[in-house]
Amino acid sequence: MKILVWLAEGTWQAGVDAARSGPADAEIILLHVVDPALAAGVDAARAGLLGRGRPPAGHGEMITAIDDAERALLHAAQTRLGRPARPLLLRGRADREVTAAAADAELLIVVRDGDHRHLGPHSFAPPTRFVVDHAPCPVLIVWPDPPATPDTLVTRRSF
Repeated sequence: MKILVWLAEGTWQAGVDAARSGPADAEIILLHVVDPALAAGVDAARAGLLGRGRPPAGHGEMITAIDDAERALLHAAQTRLGRPARPLLLRGRADREVTAAAADAELLIVVRDGDHRHLGPHSFAPPTRFVVDHAPCPVLIVWPDPPATPDTLVTRRSF
């Protein structure tokens, strides 16, 4: 069985824990996606704050920081998993990259990353909602924390 675990900052631990409790003979792939637009956004913010005539100083440092953070995340995930896993590092829009990577998986593990005080679609960020709706394989959805219960749910008011 091939299990693909989508590692997203802030919620990855729950996905790794779910994979750890899977079949012992499963092939586990730890997937992380970085959107190159992140570094471009930092450059744009710098230009907005300091003026457009300045060179994109710091772009290389931003890329290095992203790569270092990604390596640290993968190391932490491998350590937490406690068994062999293959890393898969992709660049692009997370929703599209994760969906494409799941094409040959038998299970995709996704962690809720939206508003956890509400049940339903708001408990997913938009990229995660896209992946859940379009994944070409079964999806295991995991809560990163205890799920909301009827007595802890925030009620939405409609006016």
